[in-house]
Amino acid sequence: MTTSSTASPISELQNLSPKQRKSESRRAIISSYLGSTIEFYDFLLYAAASATVFPAVFFTNLDPLAGTIAAYGTFAAGYLARPLGGAIFGHFGDRLGRKKMLVLSMLIMGVASTCIGLVPSAEMIGSMGAVILIMLRICQGIAVGGEWGGAALMALEHSDSKKRGFAASFTNAGAPTGAALGTFALGTASAVLTQEQFLSWGWRIPFLLSFVLLIVGLVIRAKVSESPLFAAAAAAEKAKPTERKVPLLQVLRRPKALILTMLGGASGFGLQVLLSTFSISYATQSGIERSSVLYAFAVASVFSVFFVILFGRVSDLFGRRPVMIIALVLFVAYLPAFFRMLTSDNWFILLSAFTIALALHAMLYGPLAAFISEQFGTSARYTGASLGYQLATLIGAGFTPTILASLYAGPGGGTSVTPVIVFLATMSLVSIIAIAITRESKDHDLSTYEH
Repeated sequence: MTTSSTASPISELQNLSPKQRKSESRRAIISSYLGSTIEFYDFLLYAAASATVFPAVFFTNLDPLAGTIAAYGTFAAGYLARPLGGAIFGHFGDRLGRKKMLVLSMLIMGVASTCIGLVPSAEMIGSMGAVILIMLRICQGIAVGGEWGGAALMALEHSDSKKRGFAASFTNAGAPTGAALGTFALGTASAVLTQEQFLSWGWRIPFLLSFVLLIVGLVIRAKVSESPLFAAAAAAEKAKPTERKVPLLQVLRRPKALILTMLGGASGFGLQVLLSTFSISYATQSGIERSSVLYAFAVASVFSVFFVILFGRVSDLFGRRPVMIIALVLFVAYLPAFFRMLTSDNWFILLSAFTIALALHAMLYGPLAAFISEQFGTSARYTGASLGYQLATLIGAGFTPTILASLYAGPGGGTSVTPVIVFLATMSLVSIIAIAITRESKDHDLSTYEH
């Protein structure tokens, strides 16, 4: 499908005044940010719970380390489902519109997360609890797989061409915001309740709050208008009917963009789950109080929201690639110091460890939404961006918590972070190479650029 210029009076949005356009763009950005926050509150709440709760609730027949690895296995199920969600929602998002798919993805996520808070423990129904948990985690994965691409595109396609990195970064800023809210909720429950109360029922409260957030999110999403680029492309197709191409096939026929965005983003997600899962377990196993670790991570996540947006804007000025490559080099260099800081019983050192790590991750994560989305044409952008992003999460994060826990344990019963650092450094090197050979996209004209 050939996309038309947005200068044509094809859609109502294209006839708006500059002031009205700016207002629509702002509404789309806010909607993407808040919607993504809610989605990732649900998704990353599970990450924190898999590190601190699920081994003791659903895998009571295993020793602590084995239980943690098993819980991370259920965590991985969500990542396995994300590319499927990206393909499904991407297809219909490219055919029917971005907005409809965003509402549906949020509904699935909210219901699944609420139900996780109702799953009976192993003491009540044995291994079936873990089975139900995995099924709901898969539903979460499918929902997030559809959520991100739509949210990123709505912000990107409504924005000024010189501020696309800034606009799209708000979608990724929703991830640390959701992580902060989820971790804070879990940390509060852990702090105010006894260990027995927390493991019995207290951990369920943050998941049940998902239903309230679902209602808020649906109201927000209902008020945003459809992407003007999609509206223009759809109107052009109606005016000059041609055989409709399958978005997925368009992406797969020219797989270079998909492969490079997938590999380029993978290490970012490996580092993300390092922070949200393994590092929390590492600190608590070193003797640091669980609530202190969770609060430090939550506060640092709040700071990182601003860093994500900042570096999204920086990428508008200097390009996506140089900012992301520098971020990966600095993060790997910081890892040895990071692990040493995590063993400190000084809360401010703990906070500093997470803050620096998340700031460096934000340097990579801020430009990522625009970097991936700009590699695909309008007719297949939802599908391409969703698949690129979600395959990156699968490769980079799906099994990383399990791998890191296994590497850390090592042979002979000893523990060491050195294999963990080597693994993350290798993953980062692959991403650096992929980013370096991907064409710079900040100046692409998205109204005419075809995949």
